[in-house]
Amino acid sequence: MLRFLDTSIEKWPIAGHFAIARGTRAEAVVVVAAIRQGLHLGRGESVPYARYGESVEATTAAIAAMAGAVAEGMGRDALRGAMPPGAARNALDCALLDLEAKASGQSAAALLGLPTPRPLVSAYTLSLDTPAAMAAAAQAAAAYPLLKVKLGGGDDDVARMRAVRHAAPRARLLVDANEAWTGGDLERNMAAAAEAGVELVEQPLPAGGDDALARIARTVPVCADESFHIAADVAGLVGRYDAVNVKLDKAGGLTEGLAAAAEAKRHGLRVMAGCMVGTSLAMAPALLLAQTADFVDLDGPLLLARDRAPGLRYDDGVVYPPEPALWG
Repeated sequence: MLRFLDTSIEKWPIAGHFAIARGTRAEAVVVVAAIRQGLHLGRGESVPYARYGESVEATTAAIAAMAGAVAEGMGRDALRGAMPPGAARNALDCALLDLEAKASGQSAAALLGLPTPRPLVSAYTLSLDTPAAMAAAAQAAAAYPLLKVKLGGGDDDVARMRAVRHAAPRARLLVDANEAWTGGDLERNMAAAAEAGVELVEQPLPAGGDDALARIARTVPVCADESFHIAADVAGLVGRYDAVNVKLDKAGGLTEGLAAAAEAKRHGLRVMAGCMVGTSLAMAPALLLAQTADFVDLDGPLLLARDRAPGLRYDDGVVYPPEPALWG
């Protein structure tokens, strides 16, 4: 039976604003791939990211270009060879798996040979701001046991970490510099992170300019994000990083994401299951990856003014597996 592929662009307003070292956004623009076969519909959501040379228009076009192959029955393994990693392949990979689950009457986890997913604690992100504003945000997020603190480089990052720790003395902390630190302030900032009890420092230095990480004593484990995309990247990170952030949009889907996580663990690296800012449709497949992750950061819907319905259930930092009507 033929399959029919459609794409759509959706805009979801962000609650307030979302700021990182590279800029501020007021909405999440996502691309949804939908594959229909008879009475069954499979969907996947992706978030094109300009940092990786992606645009909404190019992502939509790349998905549409695969309509013929999808109609003729292309599967997820063939898709990995037919498209490069990135947002376009992620949307298609997740849509194909969702369709396979719907058509077979089995869950996506069962199809992948994975255990039934369980609820997990996810980080909640504090947007980049002044130390005082971030302390206030940390106090407002007192119900969340794990906070991810966005940093921006410069002299204020030490103050930001100290302010958040003072405001949230019992929370576990992760920090994410989004490539904003330099070799000159690396050791000072790492010492401040250790002092604040931070458990993980994410991408402190620019990708391609992170050799200094191999020459310092990493008093807090360091996680690769922009420096890491797919399984083939893992071996080159050993010695500089202690963990990797697996995001389905970078990997090009759950199929590659699971392979990347397994390769990281094979090399002794810890795994974070991460996300871009998107709706529950983007988080749902990542929850399967997150089941064996050391850190979970799948709070995208919590940063939106509203989520799609049905969506994932979040309860004080705990995210629950999706209902089949959403995905998988």
